[in-house]
Amino acid sequence: MIWIASKYLITAAMVVLVSELAKRSDKLGGLVAALPLVTILTLIWLYLENQPQARIANHAWYTFWYVLPTLPMFLAFPLLLPRVGFWLTLLSCIVITSVCFAAFAWLLRRYGIDLL
Repeated sequence: MIWIASKYLITAAMVVLVSELAKRSDKLGGLVAALPLVTILTLIWLYLENQPQARIANHAWYTFWYVLPTLPMFLAFPLLLPRVGFWLTLLSCIVITSVCFAAFAWLLRRYGIDLL
């Protein structure tokens, strides 16, 4: 139980750190948010929990492919925000990411990479 609580606290602390940094500096907050902190923590948790190397490697492999279709959202968000407001921008970015992901998964399936 202490292990799980520690994982939650450390992971939550990273999210709080990013949000606090973003309040003070757009660039620094963006830089730290862009770092694969959650993925690194996940890889560490999997390793410390004695998961097979294949599972750890697969996590990194699929994370790479899942990140790519999210990138258009980061371009759309600052363009849409001043025009349509926060909540509609957020909803639009969810739709954009979903469509990009579906199209990307369909495209990769043609090359033997199955994301779904």
